[in-house]
Amino acid sequence: MDLLLFALFFMACVAAGATGMLFPTGDWYKRLSKPTWVPPNWVFPVAWTSIYILMSFAGARVAVLDGAEYALAFWALQISFNTLWTPVFFGLRHWKGSLFAMAGLWLSVLGCTVTSFQLDLWAGLAFLPYLAWVTVAAALNWSVVQLNPDQKPLEIHTI
Repeated sequence: MDLLLFALFFMACVAAGATGMLFPTGDWYKRLSKPTWVPPNWVFPVAWTSIYILMSFAGARVAVLDGAEYALAFWALQISFNTLWTPVFFGLRHWKGSLFAMAGLWLSVLGCTVTSFQLDLWAGLAFLPYLAWVTVAAALNWSVVQLNPDQKPLEIHTI
């Protein structure tokens, strides 16, 4: 595996993950009605750090292979949706709108998983925890929408 490629993919992941620092949870999130099965807060940074390392590993493995065009396109698409979801959900608090970003994320992670498996067993396996985590995140996103039907997105005031 090319360590420079790994580092480049990992930097993309870090940039996506930085949206969590830009749009942190707050008291408003604590007050939300959430399902009983929501993971404890400490799980999220552990899960995302592990997933970002695995995604970078998979990207670096497939990037050097012939026929990797679709896998790399799906990789780019999933990191874009990954980056988009946090500002929509936590920044705008537009939970219904975030479902569309989540659907795009889930489909692009599935596409990345399938195309990675077609090229390299280890790369495909590396995407399975991400697919599982995004499935849980989608269910949690859906549950928040269902459990908080009267919540309105933040109003954005422009100058």
